[in-house]
Formats: sequence, C-alpha cells, structure tokens
Amino acid sequence: MDFRHVTTWIFDLDNTLYAPEVRLFAQIEQRMTAYVMRELRVTEAEANRLRSHYWREHGTTLAGLMAEHGIAPLPYLRDVHDIDFTVLTPDPELAGLISALPGRKIVHTNGDSAYATRVLEHRGLMVFDAIHGVEEVGFHPKPDPRAYAAVLAAEGFEPSRAAMFEDDPRNLAIPHRLGMRTILVGTGRHGPDDLAEGQDHGPHVHYRTQDLGEFLRGLAASGGPGKI
Repeated sequence: MDFRHVTTWIFDLDNTLYAPEVRLFAQIEQRMTAYVMRELRVTEAEANRLRSHYWREHGTTLAGLMAEHGIAPLPYLRDVHDIDFTVLTPDPELAGLISALPGRKIVHTNGDSAYATRVLEHRGLMVFDAIHGVEEVGFHPKPDPRAYAAVLAAEGFEPSRAAMFEDDPRNLAIPHRLGMRTILVGTGRHGPDDLAEGQDHGPHVHYRTQDLGEFLRGLAASGGPGKI
C-alpha cells in the first residue's frame, strides 16, 4: 500500500471516527423513528420500515423524506441530533495520528456540520481543516455524485491525490471512480443493514481495516504515508 502521493484525507464521521460499539447512531435512529411517526402520522413499525427503506434507497432517511414527502431538512436535523454525546470519549492517539497526515484533513458526513462538530469535540478530534455536512453539499447525501462534486469544488483538491475512509462501501464507489484511494472501516454496512464479515464489496474498496487507528499507525510506522 503506497500512500506517499496522498495530500488530501477525507473521513466519514459516524461509525468511522468513533467505534460502532458506543451506539451513538442508535440514539439518532430512535429519534428518526419518532420524527417520522409524528410527521407522517404512522405507527412505530411503519416509521421504522420507512426509515430503513429510505436509507437504503436514497442514501439517508432524510433524503427519502425530502423526496417523497417534502420534509424540511433543518428542523429534522436539529431534532434527530439532539442526543447524549457523553457516550463518546476522547481519543488523543487518533487525534495525533490524523494530525500527522500530510496535507488537508476533511470530514464529509451525511449528518449536518453542527452535529459533526459536537462529535469531534467529544472525541477530542478537532484536528480537521474542513467539515462538509449535508447542508454544505446541497442536501445531497453520499452516495449521490453531487455530494462528492460539491466537496471537490469547495476544496479544489486533485482526486488522484486523495484518500477516503468510510464505513458504508456504497459511499466509496464514486471516490474510486474519481481516482481516490478508498478504505473501508469496519465490517461494512448498506445503510441500516450490517454486512457479513469478509464480504467482497467489489473493486471500488481498495483497503479494509477493522480499526482506523491501527491503519493509521501502520502508515506512521512505515515512516509516514508510504509503503506499509
């Protein structure tokens, strides 16, 4: 693995910059279900079904609600991200590893940037040069090509000199097509669905790691982002 050419490092947020075991996103899912119940006046079972269906088909539940029901995004985002962040703990080692990467470090999340900032604050990871939430990309979530185009236009980097870390392999297809190095963090998931360990996700996933810190330590141990 040769990362010596990489000068832009792009990280997903949820279940990438913190471990899924803390179940932060489970809190958000509960609030999503409650929001769908209230707004669409459906049962909890139907709200859960719609939440998962829209996540699979549209990239996020919000994108489905906007497309299918005209739901306004900002009240939704404020509500579903009103959660307990104290389950997150600082990770000074990961902060140091990310800081040591040469070039720009960017967060690209399907959440909003205010939520992303709170996650990074509680993780002690305020080491990024930019945060691109869903509002900064015109409410087009990954894997919509417009989401990546918006980040690229704003940051002006060369995709062939970039690497992207993600927990959903769907969201690495466009980065791969653009010429980025792609790294799947964790087992992988398709929206709400956990994928089988060891599943072949296709050639758009270049590298896989169960532990982001371990992967970055490998880069550091090699003398920098070079050959591991």
